[in-house]
Amino acid sequence: MTLPDTTAARRALADRLEASGDLSHPAWRAAVEAVPRELFLRPGVFLPADDGHWKPVTAPGAGPEEWAEIVYSDQSLVTQLDGHLVADQVAEPVRGIPTSSSTVPATVVGMIEALDVEDGHSVLEIGTGTGYSTALMCHRLGEDNVSSVEVDPEVAARADAALETAGYSTWTVTGDGLLGNPGRAPYDRTIATCAVRRIPYAWVRQTKPGGTILATVGSWSYGTGLAKLTVKDDGTAEGRIIGRSSFMPARSQAVVPSAGNLTDRTAYADSERDTLVSPRLLEEWMPAFLAQLAAPGVQLIQVVPDGGAETAYLFDTERESFAALTSHGDGWTVREGGPVALWSDIESALMAWQAAGRPDIGSVRMKVTLKAHIYGIGESPALHWEHRLA
Repeated sequence: MTLPDTTAARRALADRLEASGDLSHPAWRAAVEAVPRELFLRPGVFLPADDGHWKPVTAPGAGPEEWAEIVYSDQSLVTQLDGHLVADQVAEPVRGIPTSSSTVPATVVGMIEALDVEDGHSVLEIGTGTGYSTALMCHRLGEDNVSSVEVDPEVAARADAALETAGYSTWTVTGDGLLGNPGRAPYDRTIATCAVRRIPYAWVRQTKPGGTILATVGSWSYGTGLAKLTVKDDGTAEGRIIGRSSFMPARSQAVVPSAGNLTDRTAYADSERDTLVSPRLLEEWMPAFLAQLAAPGVQLIQVVPDGGAETAYLFDTERESFAALTSHGDGWTVREGGPVALWSDIESALMAWQAAGRPDIGSVRMKVTLKAHIYGIGESPALHWEHRLA
């Protein structure tokens, strides 16, 4: 099936991105207008449907006009479920967990603009995905200056084919992006299109002094931040969180859903008390980010049983620690167990943050060394965290 000419749709997309402030550089506008996004959405996408299902949509099934409208819509488009399922393999809505997608164009373009590239710069991209962002960078910098790593062989093969069709024979690699791509290092810029719990030191090693690393940090589906770091001559990288960002986690760092009875996991508490702040605060972006700084590796599960008390669970399975928070009237009770007092650590961070005037995520400084990740807000010791790696 031949798609209609999408030149006007690409120009309209660029106009919207400029109007929203996500696109400002003429060279990136030229890339958005030149790269056909439809080439990178084959064989199709999954759109959210009722009751948590995903509706498969393909170009032949949708028709040319509807397909073009989907392709250039301002939304992320899921391209794979459960690590293997693509849209042309099913006819009816299905359940599944998204494992690959084409991110909303505003986020894609906003991130690559934030890289502050210059002509001749070399870029390492972690997470090729559909290849659309790879193509934009190839158009801006030249295909020989862009290296991209994708962990999923099938996703990588589709992206490589799409890039070839678009006219870019770039350096695409199938492998673990957490290891970077040392064969073509060093790079002027490193950008990750997946979320990571911490910035791998391999990325610091493979980025030139003075170069930039841009990546989403955090392990929750929300409450994650976009870190922009500059690599120093001494082998460290420093910068700050420049805004909110949400990406699928790196495949090897995806959280495994908790199995079994949650009450069994919280059977042996070492303490019980009323909380000083409500765990509902964690539904907000910045408090959720703080929780991940105060208790790295923690998982949050919220339960609202029929006719029962609202409960929130915090688990750190590696350290066998938990916190079970249960609502009662206007307050909450917390039971904690294990070697780490998860809620107590998070609660202290939230209270210090409130006392500091509830600063936004852009106030978070960050430093990466060979042995630690260091975060800080202002001068308060209570808003300073050092995550040792050894």
